[in-house]
Amino acid sequence: MYVLGVETSCDETAASLLTGDFNVLSNIILSQDEIHAPYGGIVPELASRQHISSIPYVVKECLNRAQISIEEVDVYAVTQGPGLVGSLLVGLSFSKGLAYYFGKPLIPVDHLEAHIQSAFLENRETPYPVLALLVSGGHTSLFYLEKRLQYELVGKTRDDAAGEALDKIAKFLDLGYPGGPIIDKRAQKGNPRKFPFGVPRMSDRTLDFSFSGLKTAALRYIRKSNLQTDHPQLNDFLASFQQAVIKALLSNLTRAIRKCNPRSLILCGGVARNQELRKKFLSLARKSHLPAYIPSPQLCTDNAAMVAGLALEKIQSGQKGDFSLDVNAYPRFHSS
Repeated sequence: MYVLGVETSCDETAASLLTGDFNVLSNIILSQDEIHAPYGGIVPELASRQHISSIPYVVKECLNRAQISIEEVDVYAVTQGPGLVGSLLVGLSFSKGLAYYFGKPLIPVDHLEAHIQSAFLENRETPYPVLALLVSGGHTSLFYLEKRLQYELVGKTRDDAAGEALDKIAKFLDLGYPGGPIIDKRAQKGNPRKFPFGVPRMSDRTLDFSFSGLKTAALRYIRKSNLQTDHPQLNDFLASFQQAVIKALLSNLTRAIRKCNPRSLILCGGVARNQELRKKFLSLARKSHLPAYIPSPQLCTDNAAMVAGLALEKIQSGQKGDFSLDVNAYPRFHSS
């Protein structure tokens, strides 16, 4: 069996081909960073237009690298949401067209569930139940999986996502785009205890996240200290801010471990590439005596291997493909 996955939820155009035993034959990701960099963030209209231009070539390159013809594809998989609706519709329309033309089933998948699947691609024997911390530019969530394909959202951000907060501070300081990786690199040269930031917590004691207050405090520090790109304490400030974001993430994760009693932990999403977060997450896992899994960097970012992998997981659980092709994009998470 060959499964072709397509991902266009935000600003990466991606395609991947998997075999029936979850072997990744090819995984192509085309970034739009250069297009959006002048604006300091993603422009939805530009993103969807670029997807339209790029998707035929990305899929063709995916098939060429896998040395598989389009006629040999057995199942199509595509991200249905959440994400930018305009971008999602490009991938959905393209995949629906191929599935209709070749008479093959189409399986739509949820983007957040696919991110969690990225860890399972490289760790097929992950013990359940699983507690997954998903951290990206648009989402910060805690998921509890009692068994395979059973997703329970136990914590979510009520305002900014963690990656969004990092990107906004980088944009305010004119450090470049995307801001998260830039802060990660510069923070490694700074003192994370130089600027005191409080760790935000929900007053109702839920496992939800909030980063807007932390972002506001950071902007206050920037204005008060007149921090600019050449300021001698800028790396200290970035290290301190990043440390506060990580503390907020892992504080909730620690509470979730006590509440959910999982047998393993997963860290996934684009921000899971952050070196300090990876290190602190693994340290927490060791202290909790739990096995921990983090996807390789290419599988942390938006990619289509995780989309095809989740579709394949659904097929093996007995789910049939959709031949009606009546699937629509959705902007926010809802469990599939």
